[in-house]
Amino acid sequence: MNMTPRYSTLVLLIGFSAAASAQTYPSKPIRLLVGFTAGGSADAGARPVANRMSQALDTTIVIENRGGAGGSVAAQIVARAAPDGYTLLWSSPGALTISQILEKNLPYNAQTAFAPISLAFTFCNALVARPDFQAASIGQLIALAKAKPGQLNYGSQGVGSAGHLSGALLQSMTGISLTHVPYKGGNEILTALLGGELQLSFASSTTARAMRSRMKILAVTSLNRDPSLPDVPSMNEAGVRGYDASFWFGLLAPAGTPSAIANRLNRHLREALTDPELMSPLQEQGLNAAPSTPQEYAARIKADYEKWKKVIGGA
Repeated sequence: MNMTPRYSTLVLLIGFSAAASAQTYPSKPIRLLVGFTAGGSADAGARPVANRMSQALDTTIVIENRGGAGGSVAAQIVARAAPDGYTLLWSSPGALTISQILEKNLPYNAQTAFAPISLAFTFCNALVARPDFQAASIGQLIALAKAKPGQLNYGSQGVGSAGHLSGALLQSMTGISLTHVPYKGGNEILTALLGGELQLSFASSTTARAMRSRMKILAVTSLNRDPSLPDVPSMNEAGVRGYDASFWFGLLAPAGTPSAIANRLNRHLREALTDPELMSPLQEQGLNAAPSTPQEYAARIKADYEKWKKVIGGA
C-alpha cells in the first residue's frame, strides 16, 4: 500500500511518540484495579507484589479495590482506560473467561480489550465433607454419588464461582450428578456444612487447612498436590485423571499498551514472583507463583475460556 508523505510522517510521529513514552515510563503513579474487596486472596496477592514492583519502577502503585460481578466491574474500567500503562488490572478467570460465558451483554470483550502482561499466581480449592460423611476418598464419593444420583449436595458462592466450576468439572468428568446449592459467602457455606445442610463443599486450601480438625478433606482441585496441603491428594492423583480446576490471578493492561511498557512490567512482576522472601508467606496462603510471558498468559485465558465453556456453557 502506498502512503502519502503526510500519512507516512504521521505514522512515524506516532511511533516515535510511543517509543519516547515507553522510555520515560513511568513518570507518575500507576493505578492498579483489583476486582475484589480488600482482605481477600486477590488483594493479599496484589499488595505485596505491587509494593515490590513499585520499588523497581521507582514510582507508586496505588491499589484500588473495585469489587463486583466477579471482577467484571474493575475489568470494564480498565478496558476503557488509556493504553499508556498507568491503569492496570489484577484479575482472575471470573472477569476474563467465566463472565464471557455467562453474561450476554458484557460491555467488553476479554479476548480483545486487554494486553495480558503475566500470570501471577495459581490457586486451588479443596473438596471437603462433614466428618460423618460416608465417603473418605474420591473413589468412594464417586461410587456413593452414582448410587444416589442427585441426592448429594455441594455448596458454592454462586454460579460461575470457583466452587461451582470445580463441582461442575467433577460431574462432567465422572458422570455423577450432584446438587449445586449457591450461598452468598464462604462463612455461610461452612455453617451449612457443619450444621448438616450440606454434605460437600469446595473451600479454599487455607480454609480447609484451618478447619481440618472439623471436616474431611478428600482432595485438592489442582492437577498436582498443593504445597499448602502437601498430604492431601489431587483429584487427578485420586483417580479423576486429567482433572484440573486450578485458578489464577494475573496482571493486564488495556489493549494497545506499547509492548515496551508491557514487557517492562512483565520483567518486574517476574522478578517479584521469584523472590523467596516475598513468596514464602503467600504460598502458605495457597497462592503459588506462576510467572509467564504475555503470550503464555493470553494462551491460558483462551484455553480456560474454551474449557469452561464446554463445562458450564448451558449453566
